[in-house]
Amino acid sequence: MNIQALNPTIPWNKGKLCGQKAPLKPRDIWAIRTRLQLAGKIRDLALFNLAIDSKLRGCDLVALRVLDIAHGDTVQPRAVVLQQKTQRPVQFEITQQTRQALTAWIRTAHLGQGDYLFKSRSNPERHLSTRQYARLIKCWTAQIGLDTTAYGTHSLRRTKPTIIYRQTKNLRAVQLLLGHTKLESTVRYLGVEVEDALAISEGIEV
Repeated sequence: MNIQALNPTIPWNKGKLCGQKAPLKPRDIWAIRTRLQLAGKIRDLALFNLAIDSKLRGCDLVALRVLDIAHGDTVQPRAVVLQQKTQRPVQFEITQQTRQALTAWIRTAHLGQGDYLFKSRSNPERHLSTRQYARLIKCWTAQIGLDTTAYGTHSLRRTKPTIIYRQTKNLRAVQLLLGHTKLESTVRYLGVEVEDALAISEGIEV
């Protein structure tokens, strides 16, 4: 029986963690990466690294094909993807360690140019689902002792932009990297508060 129906004054989100999922901290990134490397999780390492670098939404990340990030046997340092949500292209960098992880995975899985980078294990003709991706993130975060309810697919999308913003305070750059059409969307997405704005202002003398 629905308790809220019996007592409509009970908030629908009582006892649930709501709001944006937290980004990973640099130490969390390295902890997860190290565990995946030691466990020989070649696919998971490639997926994790690419998720951090690409800053893509989960639906765009899991739908990537080999040809989206590689020419022949060479993974490119940059890629451009058309976002499903906005139908606008977004460009992202692929760092050396991510290129190495992707190359190892493509060779291990014997993937062709037209293949999905991360195939569904239950149906090789389809790509990994966003639900399966979310389960992997829950597993990764649990393994390093994080509260899994605080993290989700958007955690990986937010991680690098948050680090970039904290180090540079350059909202416009983060907006471009995330593929947002409006700067206000980036401000909300990063959770930029008045304290951040004041800290920036205090550091500038005119």
